[in-house]
Amino acid sequence: MKTYGQYCALARGLDLVGDRWTLLIVRELLSLGECRYVDLQRGLPGIATNLLAGRLRDMENANLVRRANLPRPANAVVFSLTDRGAALEGVVREFIKWGAPLMSSPMPQESFRAHWLLLPLRALCRDNNPTAQRQVVRVGTVDDGCDIIVDAGLIRVAPSGSDERPDTVVAADPGSLVALFAGTMPIDAAASAQLITGDVDAVRRVVGGISVAAGETTP
Repeated sequence: MKTYGQYCALARGLDLVGDRWTLLIVRELLSLGECRYVDLQRGLPGIATNLLAGRLRDMENANLVRRANLPRPANAVVFSLTDRGAALEGVVREFIKWGAPLMSSPMPQESFRAHWLLLPLRALCRDNNPTAQRQVVRVGTVDDGCDIIVDAGLIRVAPSGSDERPDTVVAADPGSLVALFAGTMPIDAAASAQLITGDVDAVRRVVGGISVAAGETTP
């Protein structure tokens, strides 16, 4: 393991998570939970397989990640965060907020996965109509997306799953998705552009949390 060789909590922390890709692996495991190696590869476009293997090995040695063998019929090796690794969620959340103002239009060469919005949506969404019945807003698809489950004032954002039947589906290009949930694209404009399928009021119910541009709660 490379080290800064400094007696400083920040430097020692960066010794463990400062390498390229490490925090993005943490993002995947925070977002999706237990992952197979192929799941991590899918969520980390551009990473070489040997580099991913090496990062996972280093993270295991640092007690950030654990691996387990699922019994048959799954018969697969899966990776998950340890308690120590999961404690990075606050760091990742604050870094996302810090980086949010940089989210201008995506560059042509930039990859995107809809489930990458899962952690930001936990901060961006709130229940604007807590007396309404439970609703589910899906962002993306069942294979790659997030389900925003809103019920009685509480918001839960989880990986899209076949066990949920969404009231609304929001499917758009990455820039439009970010603009919509950041509050910089009007919901009516998104509906007119046919980016929203289903109950538009369900989207109105959950949009309106932390402004990407200002980093503040919107009224």
